[in-house]
Amino acid sequence: MEQGTFFTNNAEQPLAARLRPRDLDEFAGQRHLLGEGKILRRLIEGDRVGSMIFWGPPGVGKTTLARIIAHRTKAKFIDFSAVTSGIKEIKQVMEQAEKGRLFGDKTILFVDEIHRFNKAQQDAFLPYVEKGSIILIGATTENPSFEVNGALLSRCKVFVLQALKEDEVEALLRRALSDERGYGGTVDIDDETLSMIAAFGNGDARNALSTLEMAVLNGDEEKGRVRVTRENVEQCTSKKSLLYDKSGEEHYNLISALHKSMRNSDPDAAVYWLARMLEAGEDPLYIARRVVRFASEDVGLADPRAVEICVAAYQACHFIGMPECSVHLTQAVVYLSLAPKSNAMEVAYMRAQKDALSQLAEPVPLVIRNAPTRLMKDIGYGKGYEYAHDMEDKLSTMQCLPDSLVGREYYKPTEEGLEGRFKTRLNEIKEWKKAHRKEDKK
Repeated sequence: MEQGTFFTNNAEQPLAARLRPRDLDEFAGQRHLLGEGKILRRLIEGDRVGSMIFWGPPGVGKTTLARIIAHRTKAKFIDFSAVTSGIKEIKQVMEQAEKGRLFGDKTILFVDEIHRFNKAQQDAFLPYVEKGSIILIGATTENPSFEVNGALLSRCKVFVLQALKEDEVEALLRRALSDERGYGGTVDIDDETLSMIAAFGNGDARNALSTLEMAVLNGDEEKGRVRVTRENVEQCTSKKSLLYDKSGEEHYNLISALHKSMRNSDPDAAVYWLARMLEAGEDPLYIARRVVRFASEDVGLADPRAVEICVAAYQACHFIGMPECSVHLTQAVVYLSLAPKSNAMEVAYMRAQKDALSQLAEPVPLVIRNAPTRLMKDIGYGKGYEYAHDMEDKLSTMQCLPDSLVGREYYKPTEEGLEGRFKTRLNEIKEWKKAHRKEDKK
């Protein structure tokens, strides 16, 4: 716990600390909150900030933004760590803030990693937030809906900070090279190598600046200038030529290779392409999302467990990140490679999508409309509805498609894996309905 002085320019500090933005104009990213006319910028510039939570991944500027707010509002800024502080320290700070309030002083209490506080510690802030003794700014990498107690959360505005885009990280690196607080134009590095560092940063400004700093320290110095090469960066990051532009062609080539290898039931190739992407610095959650899609697009009801396994792999990636989650993705990728394949789910949707788009005004049949009001009942909503659970065979001949689409078939199951059972069941249902419709007409 310490009262924050504003930014110092100490050459012994890490590059990320030396280059910490001093105002909103220097702040990288978060245009959705800090662009001209955006809500958070207006609150800061109008000195109308209230208690708030900054939620976002590491290295996106949560601490820096809190300090800029404190500087801009001329408030007393107290830096508080959830890792090292307990109830006693909280009460001491609250008493100081309460005294300050009586003299008209504003206190901003910044709590880093607020999700690490237990409920009792979080409750200790509550009365002081309610009285206005403090303006609480919490920072967290975890979902505040789960990690911050409801009473405190209801008194805070949650702002979601996003990982920086690669062009934003690259712009920040260029400023580090030219700014006197950084390298003041004394470092030579080509655009491709700088872009490589930005890609490796993976949206984390602090990580990207630290990588640049390490590369400069290991660069070739001559006549007061430092030359940084691709090889310097590869040595510092343990990444060779696998690094690639995650928005460029190679990115799409590799994810395509992974998909097609799984579709072709080739687990060795699939694991290889998975490793290529992960070791190149790809976001494991991106791969996990694509794998979840594949589970229904290419496996579907041939093995319904596939989507469960892939969603579990996504959750594991979210919980523990790289490098540990590589094994969970490998498990999912191998499972999908060996699973029976069916694209019936995608084909069914595409068939239905075509009709849905061409017949957008097709009315819902009255028989399956809900009738929450008497007027709706009087005009026929829900009239003749047959509740399947009340039927002897749990089936009815009730028409659920619009008149113009009666008889249309979208889902056509294959014989692959468990989908063969679904095909048999579907055929039985269709035969039952066909037979009973004939009976109804007699």
